[in-house]
Amino acid sequence: MAESSARTQIAMKILTVDVGGKNVKILLSGETVPRKFPSGRTLTPRAMVKGVKQLASGGKGLTAWKYDVVSLGYPGPVAHNQPSVEPVNLAPGWVAFDFEKGFGCPVRLVNDAAMQALGTYKGGKMLFLGLGTGLGSTLIVEGLLVPMELGHLPYKKATFEDYVGDRTLKRVGRRKWERYVTDVAALLIAALLPEDVVFGGGNSRLLTELPPGCRLGANANAFEGGFMLWSS
Repeated sequence: MAESSARTQIAMKILTVDVGGKNVKILLSGETVPRKFPSGRTLTPRAMVKGVKQLASGGKGLTAWKYDVVSLGYPGPVAHNQPSVEPVNLAPGWVAFDFEKGFGCPVRLVNDAAMQALGTYKGGKMLFLGLGTGLGSTLIVEGLLVPMELGHLPYKKATFEDYVGDRTLKRVGRRKWERYVTDVAALLIAALLPEDVVFGGGNSRLLTELPPGCRLGANANAFEGGFMLWSS
């Protein structure tokens, strides 16, 4: 049975879609160079699907990508393969949207930080912290994926996400922002006691020094996580 599942996965063409606050990135299994288009507060789910389809169809020197299924990383909580809360940094309409009808194929949808965490995981108990528009977070314990929304927890005069998100980075500068990141990470590590801590997301590359026991994960791991969603 496992062999049959593995053969199915190899034969299946999977399109991974990583929806972020700045860009929507896509990659087809078997390909190595992602494609992207701008995201933002005006992006609706319908516009996202249209943009993904146009980008996958090729043109302007790009080959067309044919896919059987879609893995979609969503920037917010997900329950029962559907967004459970509207995104903070995109237009509304995601909770009620029919993604399988939109793409015309089966879709597996998870939190975007969870998707990147899955592609980064090496074993044991791992905490993933995604530094981007906000703060993504996921815990993986002995292979069990536990998406979390730690960024919304109270911190100082606001929340963790308010202090380590993109807006604060632009407002206070990298050095002070990095101090906030280090402090937030220390608090979460003390509470959750992970064996492995991984920083991901577009702003993780700005960190000049990592706390002990922490490592950087590549953003490309989100695509690997998306492909892995169809391994069972």
